[in-house]
Amino acid sequence: MFLGELNQSILSRPGVGAARAKQLGSLGIHGLQHALTHIPREYEDRKHPVPLMNYAEGKPICTVVEVVQHQYFGFGRQRTLKVEVKDNTAKGWLVCFGRNFLDKTLVVGKKFYLFGEFSVKYGTLQCSAFEVEPYGEKKPKLFGAIIPIYPLTEGLSQLQMRKIIIPILDEYKGAFDNELPDYIHTQYNLMDKDRALQTIHRPKNYEDQKEAHRSLAFCELFYLQLIIQKRRAKRESVPIQKKKVTRVLERKLTESLPFSLTKDQQSVLKDIREDLSSPHPMGRLVHGEVGSGKTFVALISALYLIEQGYQVAFLAPTDLLAQQHAQGAYKILEPLGITIAHLAGSVKGAPRKATLQAIASGEAQLIVGTHALFSKDVIMKNLGLVIIDEQQRFGVMQRIALMEKGVSPNLLLMSATPIPRTLAMSIFGDLDVSIIKELPKGRKPIITHLVGEAKRQNLYGALEKEIERGHQVYFVYPLIEESETLDLKDATAMYEHLSNEVFPHRQVALIHSRIPKDERDNLMEEFRKGTIDILVATSVIEIGVDVPNATCMVVEHAERFGLSSLHQLRGRIGRGGDQGYMFLVCPSHPSDTAKERLIAMKELQDGFAIAEKDLEIRGPGEVSGIRQSGFFRLTFADMIKDVKLLEEARNAAIAVLQEDSGLLSPKHKVIQEVLDRCTPFDDQMLGMF
Repeated sequence: MFLGELNQSILSRPGVGAARAKQLGSLGIHGLQHALTHIPREYEDRKHPVPLMNYAEGKPICTVVEVVQHQYFGFGRQRTLKVEVKDNTAKGWLVCFGRNFLDKTLVVGKKFYLFGEFSVKYGTLQCSAFEVEPYGEKKPKLFGAIIPIYPLTEGLSQLQMRKIIIPILDEYKGAFDNELPDYIHTQYNLMDKDRALQTIHRPKNYEDQKEAHRSLAFCELFYLQLIIQKRRAKRESVPIQKKKVTRVLERKLTESLPFSLTKDQQSVLKDIREDLSSPHPMGRLVHGEVGSGKTFVALISALYLIEQGYQVAFLAPTDLLAQQHAQGAYKILEPLGITIAHLAGSVKGAPRKATLQAIASGEAQLIVGTHALFSKDVIMKNLGLVIIDEQQRFGVMQRIALMEKGVSPNLLLMSATPIPRTLAMSIFGDLDVSIIKELPKGRKPIITHLVGEAKRQNLYGALEKEIERGHQVYFVYPLIEESETLDLKDATAMYEHLSNEVFPHRQVALIHSRIPKDERDNLMEEFRKGTIDILVATSVIEIGVDVPNATCMVVEHAERFGLSSLHQLRGRIGRGGDQGYMFLVCPSHPSDTAKERLIAMKELQDGFAIAEKDLEIRGPGEVSGIRQSGFFRLTFADMIKDVKLLEEARNAAIAVLQEDSGLLSPKHKVIQEVLDRCTPFDDQMLGMF
């Protein structure tokens, strides 16, 4: 049988009632297959003896000791048992906090297996967290082996978890078949599925455990890549009628510009032209730095399709950003005779009706909008290209809803959040990827300072000088309002403080997600026009309008923000050619992780280097825009450590897809099931395996 076929409820196990099932469910354990794939977070080596004399701080020992004597210290309820023990190398004390009952177990003169961490306290070797088991003729239960330590939840102990998982392993030992073809197992030196599952829970040695983990991770990544590569194959199997890209409109546009395209922009446009000249729909992701000119590349790409008689839909995540894109398009494309329509939630009544008619008739050639473009009453006459800005803000089904308004339209995704290579391979492996690193001429690297609380007044003085020069400032806070549980400055209270006490002679405004959307848009527009000097905000401004005159940003409690968010925020300033400054206000003694993040932000300018560091520190599930992708429920694979394994799994998946289906034996029906059931945009299938 295959692991995915083991679908009995965890409630079917002896001793698992409704309360226990609820606890297990919080860990993602609902069925027996989930229990078998609930892998240990670490292991305790109780197989190889480590004597008392070889103790080291933070490292457990495993030895056989004899009980020497009992002592007590403290009085009343605080009275605590101390047990002196010895092995053949040294003596030590077991401090039994809350376990005085052990006086009846740890009998003087008896021997016990002992596992625990010792340290020197008050001149003696002591241990307060330990496990013991009688030493004798019977085979020990928890000694002489490598013991798994599982992720737990409140109310569950390691012993209870083992009592659930180990009997399932025993019952189904030898029952599971390999899901991958034999030649893949041989080529990539994989352990059989059944043996790997047994080994991951009770390894004989660490070498076997590593091989089992590698084999299970490979299988997981294989299915992930199989789904991704089928998406690509599905798209590339769709034949469409292509016309030659003439570039007449592109040349007219670039000849009228007061600047030249960067080399990266030219390279990406070359990639896009080649895609559009192929006999299949384009699927490309363009990602790079904030302000690197991705939008301009997208508008030129739109010209290629408009030139061939198609319509182009340009999707943005907010009304304000859509409005900015529409205004930019009007400015540079209308002189070329291109008709542009803007459709957002704020467009209502007669203007909306007129816009819908222009779209349906084909009069509107470039349609810029927000989620309003998904509406059923938006009917495209001849949709040839879908451009999605800040693509991580949209779900897969939303993309599909827009793509279905055309017949196999081309797809261009854009992201200002640089994506690490391993994540790009995993999330966007079905797409071709282009990178824009180069910033337009005149853009200066942002100077980033770390500021302690003691330097706050100096900071305010520097900002005042910058405002006097005619520039504008952002203040960003992690909270909207004061929290009862977190001792953090909040945007609302600090707005009052900054406007009344620090900068009373300046125009200060407050913006956050609870402010009505129309009011929020008006505030951002006023800030863009320069009538507001200081904008106090939350990270709601991470994606916002282009304000070239904003040169300074202060991020309070910067240690609370992820690197990707900080980089996105930093991209909001210094866009007009003047020097930009970012001030990260942080506590005097941040945690090691926070310190690592802040130093990286100060020293790094390259968004891709920052993205890799963010992935290293926080993991893939936390990186901005990644969680909603649906792919990162990986159990065995590590997207940081398993880069080579990911590439191998990708190669294996491509090889399987290129085979004739007849070469897959009935034994390998799971692969065929994935191929049969997953759609081009299905990112839920992985959870089956």
